[in-house]
Amino acid sequence: MVPQHCRARTRRLTVVAAAVALSAALASGAGFAAETPPLDDPPAPTSASPAQTAPEAREVPESASPSASQEPAFTEAPTSQPRIEAPQPAPPTSSATGPPVPAPGEESPAFGAFLDSGTPGVAGMTRLSRWLGGADVRVGHSYLPGDRWSNIEGAPDFLDGWARWRRAKDDRMFVLNVPMLERNEEGVSDDEVGSLLREGAAGHFDHHFRALAERLVALDVPDTVLVLGWEMNGTTYTHRCGPDPEAWKTYWNNIVTAMRSVPGQEFRFDFTPSRGRDAIPWTECYPGDDTVDIIGMDAYDQPRGIPFDEQVTEPYGLQAHVDFAKSHNKPISYPEWGLFRNGDNAEYMRRMLAWFDEHKPLYHTLTDYCPHGVWQCPANPGSSRVYQSVLFGRTGEPATLPAPTAPPTAPPTSLRPLGCSPLRLGDWAEFWLRRKACLPLDRWSRTR
Repeated sequence: MVPQHCRARTRRLTVVAAAVALSAALASGAGFAAETPPLDDPPAPTSASPAQTAPEAREVPESASPSASQEPAFTEAPTSQPRIEAPQPAPPTSSATGPPVPAPGEESPAFGAFLDSGTPGVAGMTRLSRWLGGADVRVGHSYLPGDRWSNIEGAPDFLDGWARWRRAKDDRMFVLNVPMLERNEEGVSDDEVGSLLREGAAGHFDHHFRALAERLVALDVPDTVLVLGWEMNGTTYTHRCGPDPEAWKTYWNNIVTAMRSVPGQEFRFDFTPSRGRDAIPWTECYPGDDTVDIIGMDAYDQPRGIPFDEQVTEPYGLQAHVDFAKSHNKPISYPEWGLFRNGDNAEYMRRMLAWFDEHKPLYHTLTDYCPHGVWQCPANPGSSRVYQSVLFGRTGEPATLPAPTAPPTAPPTSLRPLGCSPLRLGDWAEFWLRRKACLPLDRWSRTR
């Protein structure tokens, strides 16, 4: 997750890199187009609160429990971004820059990018497609803020633009990351996380997710792909699995059951850990085939120095993900992927795109801002050329969503239910209390 001040720094880095590229263009003349990827005036991500930004990939050290990553300090720069003009490249005719473009009529994975959570992200989809030679960018990706319950429920106007984008074409796919708990990036302790997960397992938060489901159905996007509780195998988010895996799985099942109870819904639920072991093996968090429709993976080029082959073969890595999904008869996805610890790595970009063409995920969405991206981040020109040349003009076939799994015949059994009844005091009271309130049931038995 990128806090607000880090996003501001990455934006300044984008501006500095763009200015350097422009200076180089003026100095080198006609050779500029061959050295720098063309940018079609991409929108810079808007300044947002931490909960309105995409989560940051985390470097996983050799130890089982990773520490928080540190970003370098960046130099202040003007806030306006110069426009870099360059001709569009011709579609690639050789596989030298990456895997060949599929033949006409051959199915290729649906793809898109995270550009921004809000309106700039919606507006950027058309420009990204133009940069890719008119490629059919079918997948829009956004994140619900996880600061408070009212935002997890889908605050008014937050989803409207994405809903209009999705409805404009039948073959589009809207992917929405949904936090499982409020205060999702506030460094909540393991003890409190465990307690909150047990509250969720007891059904105390189900009404928030029914409200979100009703909101999405009312916006006429009932087939939204919901990446629920992403990167649960790490340490970043309050909705992490490690403090109580059994409660986490029951809580996931409660959420899915609550959202499927809303008339008109056609949701698909995407279980998406981060690549590798991280704090806990992600297989220990898998809630079961009845409530999972897609098995995803967030896969960034990290840690530093790791070759792509090792990313494939490491425990709980890319191959383990494919094999696990196949054993459960589920399609795969990559909601987040991109560059990171190894800088502008054209070989990683080439190999990752080839991996998608080989294994045919339901969709993949690049995280497209610095340091991960290739369109909104001029700092990665080599990877940008590969990404653009491989996906230039791609159409393929519309992605076919899997049929939703049948709802369980009976609600899951709650684990360690709390001996109290929830009090619904409203969002304002919850915000100040920083959690749900409940009334102890044993108090009544003692006073009778």
